[in-house]
Amino acid sequence: MDLLAESVQTIKGIGPKKAKLLAQLGIYTLGDALYLFPRDYEKYGSVTSIASMQRNQKVSLCVKFQGKPQIIRKGKNKSILRWQAKDNTGTVVCVWFNQPYRANQYKEDISYYVYGKAVMGYGQIQIQNPQVEEYRPEIHNKERWDPIYPLVEGLTQSDLRNLIKETLKILEDNIIDDLPIIVRQKFALCEKKYAINNIHFPMHDKALEWSRRRLVFEELFFMQMALYAIKENLGASKKGLRFSWSNKELENFIKKLPFPLTGAQKRVTKEILDDLKKDVPMNRLVYGDVGSGKTVVAVIALYVAFLAGYQGVMMAPTEILARQHYKTLKELLDGLKINISLLIGGIGNKEKEQIKAKISKGEIDIVIATHAVLQEDVEFNKLGLVITDEQHRFGVRQRATILQKGKINPHMLVMSATPIPRTLALIFYGDLDISLIDELPPGRKPVKTYHVPSSMRQRVYGFIRKQAELGYQTYLVCPLIEESEKIPVQSAVELYDSLKDGALFDLRLGLIHGKMKGEEKDEIMSEFQEGEIDVLISTTVIEVGVNVANANLMVIENAERFGLAQLHQLRGRVGRSDSQAYCVLIADVKNRIARERMNIMVKTNNGFEIAHKDLELRGPGEFLGVKQHGLPEFKIANLIRDMDILKEVQAAAQWIMKLDDTMEKQRILDKAYTKIFSNLGEIVFN
Repeated sequence: MDLLAESVQTIKGIGPKKAKLLAQLGIYTLGDALYLFPRDYEKYGSVTSIASMQRNQKVSLCVKFQGKPQIIRKGKNKSILRWQAKDNTGTVVCVWFNQPYRANQYKEDISYYVYGKAVMGYGQIQIQNPQVEEYRPEIHNKERWDPIYPLVEGLTQSDLRNLIKETLKILEDNIIDDLPIIVRQKFALCEKKYAINNIHFPMHDKALEWSRRRLVFEELFFMQMALYAIKENLGASKKGLRFSWSNKELENFIKKLPFPLTGAQKRVTKEILDDLKKDVPMNRLVYGDVGSGKTVVAVIALYVAFLAGYQGVMMAPTEILARQHYKTLKELLDGLKINISLLIGGIGNKEKEQIKAKISKGEIDIVIATHAVLQEDVEFNKLGLVITDEQHRFGVRQRATILQKGKINPHMLVMSATPIPRTLALIFYGDLDISLIDELPPGRKPVKTYHVPSSMRQRVYGFIRKQAELGYQTYLVCPLIEESEKIPVQSAVELYDSLKDGALFDLRLGLIHGKMKGEEKDEIMSEFQEGEIDVLISTTVIEVGVNVANANLMVIENAERFGLAQLHQLRGRVGRSDSQAYCVLIADVKNRIARERMNIMVKTNNGFEIAHKDLELRGPGEFLGVKQHGLPEFKIANLIRDMDILKEVQAAAQWIMKLDDTMEKQRILDKAYTKIFSNLGEIVFN
């Protein structure tokens, strides 16, 4: 019998009403309760004397109440209750606000444990709104930590604490230690039973520290090993395609590129080419800051696939970006007799079927596509290379799905412009090898960024006009497509209508947003790229990858409504030539987080600095889009706070992968995969 799966209603005092409230916290079973970890702790010191109290400090006392309490009424529902208490060193006044019922709760001849903050009031030290319990020396004569759990209306901390205490009693012999004993011993980790008990009710501060380290380590370790399991299944354990090609043709192609490769691009290109020469499938992430030149590295890889006689596919998260990649590849591969096709949702069904037929016959060499390529009826003749662009839009599951499009395991290259620390990249892309482009093309000037309030909007429009007179173009980005009654922010349609007949009436304006048909968006972007539009009013549909060198001004309306990563991506649309580019953030900031976002954007263009700040402000779960990655959310680990443990985990995972005992290694990989992905849906391997 699996007690972990038993309903919480098996615990005395938990009826249907309370069970419904617990369900709001995700607690349905005893196992759920066991893994509802405290978000904080109330630390109680051991009992001290009244004489040793210091003001503005939390104190723990053993006292008896004296005489009758004094209640002062202030209006209908307001009151102050004052009650003198004493120990053998002196007296102190306990004060409660709006809690008159306490006058009937305590007796003069009983010793009570009183905990609260000592403050000055009416010329004497008082303890305001103290917690009071009947004194028990075996509990109160030592330090203790009471867990503080997340709550919903209708539940109290006492409810949760009692639930967890009862759960721990029932499950005492059912807490299985999943972590391999060789890992526990090598990294000096406590047993799981000890950790679970002490994460909820710590015996002392060291017990809490050891328990938290153990549980964080386990959570991160199994995540890392599960990703390694995918890597093993999709990579080294499978037969891949060994590419061979003419180095002379490749060298000639690279020489004819319109710009020289940076040192970082050369290094990463070599890492990719080395992978393509092996008979195991490449599974590599290439990431770097906005504008670091990832696309040209992808083009080189696609050209090598063509030279080796294989088809290549490049995925993009949006139709606009897919169309831009198509245009870029057509230009860079012009004259090389390579058949390139665009496969996106916006093209007609007849044309789509014709493209699919050509793909299956091997008549198309390179396919640029959106998610449509993941459909079951797209069959490749000789798929050798898969590239997914803007990785954070594609999860673990989608990576596995696309890899099944090849009859033999194709090579996979993942491109991301999310500049996260390498340590975090290893946990979120643990199924991939990692390459970092950490250098920007020479000659580019940093984008100058300004934060202005909405009251300066007309001056911003004047600056847009000045840039147009100098021959430059502007992006004007809004958070919404259409006006909303609920949200008082600028919408793209509303702004376009007001500007074309108002402040920018004599400039050529364009409007683009996600609800437009593909052909409409394509036409507008083409006009903007050809310089036929001075100001492109847009939603975040232009957030990633769009490249118009003559656009050197980015204006973002209601910038406080965007996250830092999004603001940085939007700013990355300008500054793609050697002329000075500008970004103007129009925002009326009303809170600390919004202000800090604006400040960091003005201060730096460095994507890694911005990503670090974004991680601080939003937390790793939201920043990295854990669910988008197809990974479960962490219950206890925090990837910012637990960076040191994460490094230990990665050392442990690498050590396991090098074990001579292949059966033990495989057992750990299988356990990790089942543990992490069993509740998220199957990832099917070839």
